[in-house]
Amino acid sequence: MTTPSAHPEPPDLAALQRRLAAFAAARNWQPYHTPKNLVAALSVEASELVEIFQWLTPEESARVMADPDTAQRVRDEVADVLAYLLQLCEVLGIDPLAALAAKIDRNEERFPAPEGP
Repeated sequence: MTTPSAHPEPPDLAALQRRLAAFAAARNWQPYHTPKNLVAALSVEASELVEIFQWLTPEESARVMADPDTAQRVRDEVADVLAYLLQLCEVLGIDPLAALAAKIDRNEERFPAPEGP
């Protein structure tokens, strides 16, 4: 018997995309997963995440994960945002990690870090 790791490996992004695609396919949802619909759903879920923080002070927002119920709401909305983003990437043929790496490269060129003191 193996002992579970204290820090299990994070799920593989491609595997999660496959699970999302299989979930949608099993329910015949693919006809509704157009880029337009996925972007709209992504926007709605991002707005639901914003709603949690809307009237909090900066200090309260920094402590949002201290309350178990609020923390679960935040995790659920983050998951919804990521799920729709990954589904959009799948439909459009975008590798999200490659896109992020390329964007960071461009930002490092556009906004170089200041030289030492």
